[in-house]
Amino acid sequence: MAGFRDECGIFGIADSEDAANIAYLGLYALQHRGQESAGIVSWDGARLHVERGMGHVAELFGAKVLQRLPGSRALGHTRYSTAGTSVISNAQPIVVKTSMGPLGVVHNGNLTNAVEIRDELERAGAIFQTTSDTEVILHLMARRPRESVVESLMEALDRVRGAYSLLVISQEGLIAARDPNGFRPLVLGEVDGAACFASETCAFDLLAAKPVRELEPGEVVVARGGEVKSFHLEQRPVPTRCAFEQVYFARPDSKVFGDTVAEARLAMGAQLAREAPVPADLVVPVPDSGLYAASGFSRESGLPFEFGLIRNHYVGRTFIEPKQSIRHFGVRIKLNPVRELIEGRRLVLVDDSIVRGTTAPKIVKMVRDAGASEVHVRISCPPTAWPCHYGIDMPTREELVASNHSVEEIREFLKADSLAYLSLEGMLACLSSAPESYCTACWTGDYRVPITARDRRQAELFPIRAEEGE
Repeated sequence: MAGFRDECGIFGIADSEDAANIAYLGLYALQHRGQESAGIVSWDGARLHVERGMGHVAELFGAKVLQRLPGSRALGHTRYSTAGTSVISNAQPIVVKTSMGPLGVVHNGNLTNAVEIRDELERAGAIFQTTSDTEVILHLMARRPRESVVESLMEALDRVRGAYSLLVISQEGLIAARDPNGFRPLVLGEVDGAACFASETCAFDLLAAKPVRELEPGEVVVARGGEVKSFHLEQRPVPTRCAFEQVYFARPDSKVFGDTVAEARLAMGAQLAREAPVPADLVVPVPDSGLYAASGFSRESGLPFEFGLIRNHYVGRTFIEPKQSIRHFGVRIKLNPVRELIEGRRLVLVDDSIVRGTTAPKIVKMVRDAGASEVHVRISCPPTAWPCHYGIDMPTREELVASNHSVEEIREFLKADSLAYLSLEGMLACLSSAPESYCTACWTGDYRVPITARDRRQAELFPIRAEEGE
């Protein structure tokens, strides 16, 4: 029932004769983090080569395209737009020429003061070629060049605020950086003696790479010639990891912020069963997002687990929708109930979240039409009532159903027999780090990094509280 778009996935490899192909495979494993555009840039010792486009990784990077990406250093990006429109000019990597040599950058996250800095730079004569907030970092670097690229990057990062896990490719090496709050994950690995970086460890599994460690919040790492050097930004706020990585975004086979995602989701489902038990006949997940939470709910409650809904994994990015004579077509092309499993039975329908509340009622109706006698909806996180400003493409506050409706009102809207969400305390108890080390803004409205009205995009997304950040 989730309606979030994923954020972005980044991957980089520092020293490998097969750099572009390894970057391609890394992006392939991170496709779930962004399905709008993808790109790879490589360094051949003399210049940067870049290929990017709109679409999926496998669609864009055939053998001929990868041959146009020579070199032993490469980084890549798969994207959903969280800042900037969905056009090819905003696809990453972004590549520029500077006095420090050519630079390429990929970014996962969202800068909360990007518009403020952009306005300042434009008044000083800067010309931007994209509407992406990532380009702000490159302009800051180009305006204040230093003897080394890493020094220039660190000075630029001292000016920006918000969420970023980013990779920079240059003639000096491959640079990785994570924001001081540590909103987004970024992991250092090793494959055949070469340093590599990825948003999630699942990318390393595909490459038989060894995960080394997660970058610390505020850490900047430079990889070149088999060596890895670490630096730190001066800012040292309390870590603020995005808990939605474990709830929804990350792949279950990844390890994020010290937790295996699958185990965290199983624990959330079990905690949900303890907090909101219900007499029922079986537990049915909403695939694929609700699979592990439903399994955890089933184990804890003792209720049988059944795949009562089947997901079509071959739905393309576009399709021709028939006239309204075929009701609920948009949901039915993705999900279909197994009548023989659910007819005449009381269901616990488990998913990770309810966003706008437009899809959930259709799923409830679908299983009722297939003969379910009762439908009890259980959600493995708290009600999502506030938009994210740190790298998740989320609806406006007015569009989030939990922002202006009680749980009972949402239940009535879904036409479910009951509805319960996992408590915030229960969710955080399923994660290994201290509760205060996670960002919970989308559930509580507590934004650790201020959101200012100067950032027009944030003001549009969040008109109610934008002024409070001034």
